[in-house]
Amino acid sequence: MDAKLLDILVCPICKGPLHYDRTRQELVCRGDRLAYPIKDDIPVMLESEARELAAEEEVPS
Repeated sequence: MDAKLLDILVCPICKGPLHYDRTRQELVCRGDRLAYPIKDDIPVMLESEARELAAEEEVPS
């Protein structure tokens, strides 16, 4: 994931910062506890495509 792209991307719901989870290939919003998938190196920033994080799931730092 390109670092410059990560700097400008925000959560489409709350406009908060996103955190890159390299192992799952997702961008995670800590505030909304949503994970947006990255498919073929392209972030899919649609709420309908986001995965809700389980209560016990740790958010990447």
